[in-house]
Amino acid sequence: MNIGFLGLGKLGLPVALAIEEKGHNVCGTDISPITLKGIRTKTLNYREEGAQELLNKSNIQIKNISNIVKDCDIIFVPIQTPHEEKYEGITRIPQERADFNYEHLRNGLRDLAIEAMVHRKEIVVIIISTVLPGTIRREIIPVLNNYVKLCYNPFFIAMGTTIEDFLNSEIILFGVEDEEAAKKAEEFYKTINNSPFFKTTLENAELIKVVYNTFISTKISMINTVMETCHYLPNTNIDEVSKALSLCTKRIVSNRYLQGGMGDGGGCHPRDNIALSYLANKLNLSFNWYDMIMKQREHQTEWLVKLILENQNNLEINILGKSFKPETNLTLGSPSLLLKNILEEKNITAKIWDPYIDGNVEANAKEYGWNDRAQLFFIGTKHEAFHHFYFYKDSVIIDPFRYLKLKDDVKYIPIGICNQ
Repeated sequence: MNIGFLGLGKLGLPVALAIEEKGHNVCGTDISPITLKGIRTKTLNYREEGAQELLNKSNIQIKNISNIVKDCDIIFVPIQTPHEEKYEGITRIPQERADFNYEHLRNGLRDLAIEAMVHRKEIVVIIISTVLPGTIRREIIPVLNNYVKLCYNPFFIAMGTTIEDFLNSEIILFGVEDEEAAKKAEEFYKTINNSPFFKTTLENAELIKVVYNTFISTKISMINTVMETCHYLPNTNIDEVSKALSLCTKRIVSNRYLQGGMGDGGGCHPRDNIALSYLANKLNLSFNWYDMIMKQREHQTEWLVKLILENQNNLEINILGKSFKPETNLTLGSPSLLLKNILEEKNITAKIWDPYIDGNVEANAKEYGWNDRAQLFFIGTKHEAFHHFYFYKDSVIIDPFRYLKLKDDVKYIPIGICNQ
């Protein structure tokens, strides 16, 4: 099939590359000249597993919207639906709650509809973007025309592993507005994977997507609370607790996101919780569970600040890791950055460094004096590189992931283990 993309950013491009790898002809465009230049020069400015290799051999064509409409059987729309920066998750939660911004998505769909009318061609359009329930019927359908055959197909992916997650989806969630479009999309997906094709209403699909992300945040929030419990409760170990829970697959489900560590992060989960909190207030729900998830994340970060200060002993403070997940340079919604911001809010100076963002460890070690004197280090991201990091004697290392193996000449604090 000929597949088009209206949006080739950090979601659209990896998925486009995966679809091309399955034998389809792919074209697309993006409003960012930097993004388009990166595709033409075959360079990525972010780490995405397998993407650079596929981009190196890719034949994805850059086309304008008119030619995408004219040439494509299916057009995917992964246009961003951003929140303001204050809802990203790297600063404290504001008092007010808000929906996503749908302006870019609405404008993009309107442009597609106009081109379809110009060409007098019916087009199958599949929205990927995350939205709150009711959005497509309220915000998008009114700007369309009869040439646009619309469906909603949000992906269950994580940035950094988008290609793998797309090709091996748990389910293909499909909100159906046009049955013929859904039938065509289902045939297309048979060429991608064998995942179950789950058809439902637009509103159900919108809700399932954001609830999926928030369910993950709930698991992280819960297990991090247990980690804090284990940090104080004698003869307890969070890794033993989470290992046992992960074996209980009938009721607990799976071991993914069930290891104590830093709070939830990324471009989806913190902001989705905020948006659902907004919806809960709008619907006047009896209890705003979504709000509690984000508040737990913030309170946990304050507790980590308390741990740092209890063990500082006049040492300089360093946070190792800026990205929200290991082996990437993606910092959107990073709990490490939230930690640094709360420290600064309390007028506490802390340096922060990440091997995938700041580079050369030797130069930074010299600048920060890591090899010359004892300092306090907080592991903010579970990067493999920190296994090989040199910690000067008498340094304090606070590790919420409990994954480092260190010599006895430093004070190692694995959070969530109490051997008293």
